[in-house]
Amino acid sequence: MRLANKIAVVVGAGQTPGETVGNGRAVAILFAREGAKVLLVDRDEKSVRETQAMIVSDGGEAICLVANIINEDDCKKIAETAMSAFGRIDILHNNVGIGTADAGPTSITQEAWDTIMEVNVKGAFMTCKYVLPIMRKQGAGSIVNISSVAALCSVGIVAYKTSKAALNAFTHSVAMGNAKFGVRANVIMPGLMDTPMAIEGIADARKMDKDRLREQRDSAVPLRGKMGTAWDIAYASLFLASDESAFITGIELPVDGGQRARIG
Repeated sequence: MRLANKIAVVVGAGQTPGETVGNGRAVAILFAREGAKVLLVDRDEKSVRETQAMIVSDGGEAICLVANIINEDDCKKIAETAMSAFGRIDILHNNVGIGTADAGPTSITQEAWDTIMEVNVKGAFMTCKYVLPIMRKQGAGSIVNISSVAALCSVGIVAYKTSKAALNAFTHSVAMGNAKFGVRANVIMPGLMDTPMAIEGIADARKMDKDRLREQRDSAVPLRGKMGTAWDIAYASLFLASDESAFITGIELPVDGGQRARIG
């Protein structure tokens, strides 16, 4: 197994309700299938326990922590809980992001801007703040942050785009500042994905039919004219979390069916 004897922390291991699986849940399930013991972190207790039940029924090992990553004490508790339960942290996977009430620069409210930046950037910063000293002491560790191709593509939602560009820059800084300790940090940039947050969330916000939304999103993807799924993000995350990528740090990996390659 590719993560045998590894300890992974998956932040955002629950998901919003929907027909499909979300990125964080898929990552947590795949990590466990590949031999990792997983600390599942989410602010939604019911959802994160559903993820845990799926892992346990599949023969894996996982524990839960209900936490909100915009709270620094909660982020500290994430690291403390993992160390108390497992004695080390090999993988930190940050998969929390929102775009609630986003809009163009003349329309977005200050409150919406601040909330999006706090969740999408500050949250990852604070989980890293408390996990990095552990990984440095170990002399090894892999951090995988989930960004978005929106950081590079033209989109009409200014705060989400800005926050994901900031997350890319933050991850690059972490990678370069911690390479000498043997700690790696990389970003995955999903494109158009068929996940509950993307489909049910956007369809509800736009008051439109889910099948129509899927058709629109599929048509924008170069590769086979079809969106990706959470499992595409999970397998990319598995590679970056595993020792197979031991010589890779500081990259921004698009998982987008060629969306970014079409720029220009």
